[in-house]
Amino acid sequence: MGLKRHPATAYIAPFAVFVALRWLPFPPERLALVRILLVASTLLWLSRRAMRRRISFPIGSVLLGIGVLAIWIAPDILWHEYRDAWLFHNRITGIARSTLSADLKSNPYFIGLRVLESAILVPIVEELFWRGWLMRWIIRPDFEGVAIGRYTALSFWAVALLFASEHGPYWDVGLIAGMAYNWWCVRTRNLADCMLAHAVTNGLLAAYVLLFDQWQYWM
Repeated sequence: MGLKRHPATAYIAPFAVFVALRWLPFPPERLALVRILLVASTLLWLSRRAMRRRISFPIGSVLLGIGVLAIWIAPDILWHEYRDAWLFHNRITGIARSTLSADLKSNPYFIGLRVLESAILVPIVEELFWRGWLMRWIIRPDFEGVAIGRYTALSFWAVALLFASEHGPYWDVGLIAGMAYNWWCVRTRNLADCMLAHAVTNGLLAAYVLLFDQWQYWM
């Protein structure tokens, strides 16, 4: 079976391309454009069938996305030095500091690309990978025979923990977000609802970063 025809490709390839492109030695504004174009092309070429699902619970998905955003920023609002604790500030997790230069922070072209990527592209790519593929593959490698949203303790918690691990110094709220999105996947059995919830969280977080100068969330 060719790579394109393998059932897992539609779920894994966009995420793999997205992660791999982070290491290209391009200027950030050029890298952002290249990544958007290549990841979007990968989605259109390989993942269209996997994305053919309608949103079933739009209001609930939006509310969940808002709730996850509140959980994401609450610790830093309530305890200003919270993220400096050793659990979140070490060699393994990294540091909650933005690496963006002052020029990039005032560059509307780069900001527009970053918002587009975080609010639209990332939710699609991550939900395909984490809850569309991995959550089912853990239950059975022949994942197409496993319904989206099927629950087992192992698949639920493994995906939540791995999702948390990709968020570095924000692993704690990443874990809660992973649990919330996993629960919504089990509840709705619909990947499109998870994508909407994830998009609302990321879109609002982008707005929070820009409106309140909280660049540490964009590392």
